[in-house]
Amino acid sequence: MPKADSPTARSGQSSTALLIIGGGIMGLWAAVQAERLGINAWLIEAGRLGHGASGGLLGALMPHMPDKWNAKKQFQFDALVSLEAEIAALERQTGLSAGYRRSGRLIPLPKPHLREIALGHSRDAKHRWIAGEQRYHWRVLDKPPQDNWLDAAAGESGFVHDTLAARVAPRSLIALLAASLRDARSVRVAENVSVDDLDLERKVAITSAGDIAFRQCIVAAGHQSFPLLQRYTGGLVKPLGQPVKGQAALLKVDIAPSLPTIFRDGLYIVAHEGGHVAVGSTSENRFDEPFSTDEQLDALLEASAQLVPALRGAPVVERWAGLRPKAIDRDPMIGVHPDHAGLIALTGGFKVSFGLAHRLAAAAIHLAAGRQPPFALPESFLLANHICVASR
Repeated sequence: MPKADSPTARSGQSSTALLIIGGGIMGLWAAVQAERLGINAWLIEAGRLGHGASGGLLGALMPHMPDKWNAKKQFQFDALVSLEAEIAALERQTGLSAGYRRSGRLIPLPKPHLREIALGHSRDAKHRWIAGEQRYHWRVLDKPPQDNWLDAAAGESGFVHDTLAARVAPRSLIALLAASLRDARSVRVAENVSVDDLDLERKVAITSAGDIAFRQCIVAAGHQSFPLLQRYTGGLVKPLGQPVKGQAALLKVDIAPSLPTIFRDGLYIVAHEGGHVAVGSTSENRFDEPFSTDEQLDALLEASAQLVPALRGAPVVERWAGLRPKAIDRDPMIGVHPDHAGLIALTGGFKVSFGLAHRLAAAAIHLAAGRQPPFALPESFLLANHICVASR
């Protein structure tokens, strides 16, 4: 764990140039980026680092379809490609592993018209999925490339095999990011410190461990970011976002960790290191028990066993449920608040957080430092855009 510097250890009001609220994937990447720029920052987390949606099981890093290319798809493509080097650098620094592997993805095609669509996507990928001299492929196959993984009967019209998709072990990446901050010179970390309110006029956070004065504040608290940001945003007709429940499970299976992720109709089957396979996930907008699993996860496990014979009868190591942040316009939510220059949003990744967080955090840190982000943010990502949508 990184060094923790509790506000209670200081006399009077504490202060920092940058306050980061939330120690999930977004907040941790923001802290790493702040350390790289030498920005005096304080990361506070209401519970343990990564204890929310970031502590899940899947870790699938899936690209958008290569058709109808736009700024959002280009941003995600660049992020997915660059993440590999980012993780490798942190692994060298810490000696830990994030469980990252560019293992690709398999999509069964049960109907003929889906094969025709997939062939069109294959042509699109040849023009779009290019990074320098590296090309990533979207191939349409008649049968799966491995005999002992996806059941060949699942794709009556063939299979898509893409080479851009990757996976990471979520908890391992959280631990890696936290470890990289252990000897940080500019960044402090405090767990079990919750924010009760923000006084934006005085630029003070009222927390469970005392007041913290700041010049800039990044809100990266997952779905809890939405009500916090909403307090300081007038004219809204709808909430800025909502929590969406997801359920997943981890199975113990004797399979190769290099096998590609399987995706079909919202079901992900992800091979991990150590003979584990993650299965998920539900997307529940309505729920009574946010952190318990039920028959919806049972249905996913049954569907996964039908697709992958090796999963039949495999013991379930863990069942997991958590709440992911879905912004009102679905895309990630990032940017300076239009009415409060010291308030910056960094949340709303929903299903794509782990693939984009490093780049979104870099942009947020540059904004906090008064600098131009190193790459353009899609307009649909901007906090101002989400506020506009919530105001209608």
